[in-house]
Amino acid sequence: MSKRRSDAIWGFVFILPQFAGMLLFSLLPLVFVFVLSTMKWDGFGARQFIGLDNFAYMLTDTDLGIALKNTLWYSVLTVPSQIVIGLLVALALNRVAGKTFYRVVYFMPTVTGTVAVAIVFMWLLNPDFGIVNTYIKQFFGVVGPRWLTDPNYVIPSISLLSVWLGIGFNMVIFLAGLQGISRTYYEAAEIDGASRFQQFRSITLPLLSPTTFFITIIAIINSFKVFDQILVMTGGGPGNASRVLVFHLYDYAFQDFSFGRSSASAVLMFLIILVLTLIQMRISRRWVHYEG
Repeated sequence: MSKRRSDAIWGFVFILPQFAGMLLFSLLPLVFVFVLSTMKWDGFGARQFIGLDNFAYMLTDTDLGIALKNTLWYSVLTVPSQIVIGLLVALALNRVAGKTFYRVVYFMPTVTGTVAVAIVFMWLLNPDFGIVNTYIKQFFGVVGPRWLTDPNYVIPSISLLSVWLGIGFNMVIFLAGLQGISRTYYEAAEIDGASRFQQFRSITLPLLSPTTFFITIIAIINSFKVFDQILVMTGGGPGNASRVLVFHLYDYAFQDFSFGRSSASAVLMFLIILVLTLIQMRISRRWVHYEG
């Protein structure tokens, strides 16, 4: 018993730094956000308890509705694109020599600063002298759209940047999942005369479904957290065409100095992500297959 107790004590000692960091920088701020959502506070004076007034205000806030709609539209554009392209790249790299080199090349955008990439994309998508519109005019003979100043193109333009940033991460996770599938399944399928497409449909996709499920959850959560590129590239404009949930709560906190409403918006976003994740976990029982 003394050895078991000693092992337990040392186990707690080793996890203490990580646990302390999670408690101080994750759990306590999360609880504080829930508490602050029931208060009126400008960040300087005394906090005043107002109950659910902040949530009641959100029901009449038209900007919040716009932010939610833009966030959902951004998620629809980015999540499937990142998953499909990441899977295709992983499938290609899984069959070529020099996987390590290509992994580094495709993963580099993921570790590149979002602000720096956003500035580069602002130059690429500039309607007057950007490379994209220059090539569109040269090869198609038409004037390209005003990517970041046209309300119809601003969310797709930002989504393009986000897809480019997220492909590398998804590719690495998919590649790890592909390499974890036993080769014996494919050998048995080849003996039975299955084509490459039949192997992909009947072996690769089912056995890769846990990886796809994980990537889908992470991609949806990240799509609701988009902020940096919008702040740098459009500032929520033109008008409110690129205002998303995180930008909306940022406006509440650091433009209006209404930290209570900002916290209430954060709680709303947390609940939306929680509900979407629970729905995915419920649906996953039908399509996620674990080996064995």
